Amino acid sequence: MDGAAIIIILAIAGVASVLLFATKGLLDQLPDVIKSAGNVRDEWHRFKRPELPPPADDEEPPMAA
Repeated sequence: MDGAAIIIILAIAGVASVLLFATKGLLDQLPDVIKSAGNVRDEWHRFKRPELPPPADDEEPPMAA
């Protein structure tokens, strides 16, 4: 019975160790994911509102309606 208790304790410690390692890996990737999401949002806004090219020297700027 003593051997089974030791094996159970080691199994629980192993599972906890794997869970902590996986959680640390996910948390290490989180800043990059947030930064990428911000870049995607900025590019989407830039895509939805394209900037007009500057008028040529001989053209008048477009009139606002």
